[in-house]
Amino acid sequence: MSETETRPRIESAPVPRQSLPRRAMAEVRNTWRGLTSMRTALVLLFLLALAAIPGALLPQRSLNEGKVNEYIANRPTLGPWMDKLELFDVFGSFWFTAIYVLLFISLVGCILPRCVEHAKALRTRPVPAPRNLSRLPHHREDRVDETPEELARRVRAQLKGWRVETREGVRRESGEGEITLSAEKGYLREFGNLVFHLSLVGLLVAVAAGKLLGYEGNVIVVANNGPGFCTTSPAVFDSFRAGNTQDGTGMTPMCIRVKDFTADYLDNGQAEMFTSNIEYQAGADLDSNTWRERQLQVNHPLRVAGDRVYLQGHGYAPTFTVTFPDGQTRTETLQWQPDDAVTFLSSGAMRFDPPGGLYPDADERRKNQIAIEGLFAPTALFHGDLLSSSFPAMNDPAVAIDIYKGDTGLDTGNPQSIFTLNSELINQGRLVKQDRVNLMPGESATLDDGTQVRFDGAVDFVNLQVSHDPAQQWVLVSALTMMAGLLVSLLVKRRRIWARIYPADASDPGPRRTVVELGGLARTDQAGWGDEFDRLCTRLLEEDTKPDSQERQR
Repeated sequence: MSETETRPRIESAPVPRQSLPRRAMAEVRNTWRGLTSMRTALVLLFLLALAAIPGALLPQRSLNEGKVNEYIANRPTLGPWMDKLELFDVFGSFWFTAIYVLLFISLVGCILPRCVEHAKALRTRPVPAPRNLSRLPHHREDRVDETPEELARRVRAQLKGWRVETREGVRRESGEGEITLSAEKGYLREFGNLVFHLSLVGLLVAVAAGKLLGYEGNVIVVANNGPGFCTTSPAVFDSFRAGNTQDGTGMTPMCIRVKDFTADYLDNGQAEMFTSNIEYQAGADLDSNTWRERQLQVNHPLRVAGDRVYLQGHGYAPTFTVTFPDGQTRTETLQWQPDDAVTFLSSGAMRFDPPGGLYPDADERRKNQIAIEGLFAPTALFHGDLLSSSFPAMNDPAVAIDIYKGDTGLDTGNPQSIFTLNSELINQGRLVKQDRVNLMPGESATLDDGTQVRFDGAVDFVNLQVSHDPAQQWVLVSALTMMAGLLVSLLVKRRRIWARIYPADASDPGPRRTVVELGGLARTDQAGWGDEFDRLCTRLLEEDTKPDSQERQR
């Protein structure tokens, strides 16, 4: 029988399996620890910045739905898939919200335990002096002609701004008494770090609260004492975005009308400043019909009743007068869309319905509607018959228009673009081109039936934005405290220093009777700590090193 056969077999004990609830709790605990780690918070912060890139590069439905529809129409294959992924509504998408919420949870779960630990550290006594101070990165030993008690008092007095703890004991080597001092400073570094992260959480909360409770509307208002608008409902705005808790019925009542608009341009056509004088009513002024004057400029909004009114931009609104064969007239002023942001060459369209009674039959009236579509140049520059603009200011206005007659679609009730005519009506022959002309202010074109179309000039229009964000001030406060906490955490350094003071050996010849050892340790970084430690040692021992230096000079 072999040796291996004679050995008794040792059976291993079965490993107990954890129960399903315990395994589930362990998984939850590990997931929570991973989610609330600082590394995960940094990764989520990077992902949040990365996820915001499509919102800056792609048109967003909340800002301009028309551009989104045009973008999708130009990409019939890729566009619908991008829309399903909510790339045109990035900041309201499920995946951006998921990153936002996970970052918030990660920061809260990471910061709160650190706050507790910091509170405990503030109540904890400084660490006792190590047994061997010479092993520390910075060490110095000297002898002084003072008693240990006198030196300890003087060193403690010199450590202003440090948290100092004094301990007395007995040296094992000699059995004599010794005094140790433990000093530490830089607690504000961790405090500043916590303030920075807490402010970041506050910033996230304030931004989320502003999106939930706020609203924002944009409206185009014609200057020169036009009709203006009142914030009675979202319908008065050209575009309106309300928070999830807002339905547009609780807006601050306000009425605004624009008196004038002035744009300052450089010689190259670059805009330097936009200025608009407005009149507004709010609060008790609405009951007394009192109008107050205010000047708006870029980044200088009107602040009233918790709302802000910004001057966003401007453009031009041409005025046309149509004189029908019976002598009745129709005048309309409507904004045209700037196609060139430098020269403000603009495009647009207008529709005119004949006066009542001119055509008793409804079908005949629809067949005699007038439509205009073309270009407007604030400073006309002609290349033959082609019109362009050479400067954004309205120095020499002109229009190049096509005049149509027929059914403009006003009676259908279907929404139409204010900047272009319905091409289907033109293709179907329901709207027929009558003439193509270039007109200066005061000039007109006459159609075959005697209808006259006159260009009367143009006025400025402004784009106003009414914004309500109840958490805006908290965003500012959070941003300022973030910067303050970051500066504190970068400037304040965490340092520790220890002093061991004990009587010198009686057999050691020399005038000095007390030995002092100093040791320093940088808890955060080593940059500059060596020079600082040397200066600190000189300051702590300067009163006793001066006599030595005088003796050596003698």
